[in-house]
Amino acid sequence: MDGSGRAASRTAVLVCQGRAAADGRTATDRFADPVAVGLLRAAERAPVEEVRANTPPEGRRERLVYESVRACAEVVVPRTAAIDAALRAHMTGQLVILGAGLDTRAWRLPDLARTDVWEVDHPASQQDKRARLAEAAAALAGPAEDGRVPDSGLPAVARSVRFTPVDLAVDDLGAALDAAGHDPSAPTTWLWEGVVPYLTRAEVRATVAALAARTAAGSSLVVNYQAPSAKAAAGRLLARVLGASVTAGEPWRSLWRPRPMAALLAEHGLRVVSDDDLLTLAHALGGPVRGRASLRSGRVAVAESR
Repeated sequence: MDGSGRAASRTAVLVCQGRAAADGRTATDRFADPVAVGLLRAAERAPVEEVRANTPPEGRRERLVYESVRACAEVVVPRTAAIDAALRAHMTGQLVILGAGLDTRAWRLPDLARTDVWEVDHPASQQDKRARLAEAAAALAGPAEDGRVPDSGLPAVARSVRFTPVDLAVDDLGAALDAAGHDPSAPTTWLWEGVVPYLTRAEVRATVAALAARTAAGSSLVVNYQAPSAKAAAGRLLARVLGASVTAGEPWRSLWRPRPMAALLAEHGLRVVSDDDLLTLAHALGGPVRGRASLRSGRVAVAESR
């Protein structure tokens, strides 16, 4: 928890658990995240190990957590695979990840070796991630001769990683990126994954305007968002009523259909070149599909600057 009283994102932890649960088990030629498990703490790893072993626990609370991680794993595999492919196809010397959470790309994608990465997130979540990176590095290195553990963090494969604390609801994104050394005159790849639903429509519009103002020719945006779905909404409501949602304090605030999203991006000089739902992407990976409603409503779009 930071000085504002806000705790680090629980959604970020769940998504990391989902990636860790799926690593090496699903679509292995298109999806891998061996770094994710290292960012999880012992209690957070327990349901991951249960999902990987396909051994549901007995207790009601434990079973609900298990099912949340299992369902999340199904969603993040096509989402991550599609985004990774889009980043490789639109790589530049600058990658800005908006709402980075426990994203691991700067630590696992060799394609970023010549790319500077800016991780933008709420200060509380960013503080939590940096602590987890230090813990992961310590676990790998072990204690030094004096008994202390290293606190420099897990080494990245990206050229550099610049942590940029920003609350997208209230802070000036442009000013924060200026202070962190981002060059608005050079092409930038923007990644906006798993954040849009948690912002109001006004906040989404403001963020698009802010990033577009720093988007030079040759830039691109990869954005993951949620379309309206009666079944998905009913499922989330039921989970909250039953006390089954591990992210109950982080409600969705805006849902977007493809045409309004494309129109919003076009207003700011970004032309959508692809927009796919996660169900289609999951089928393309060839793995089993269960949560059709959540997969059908989740989308990954790629837009290029004009």
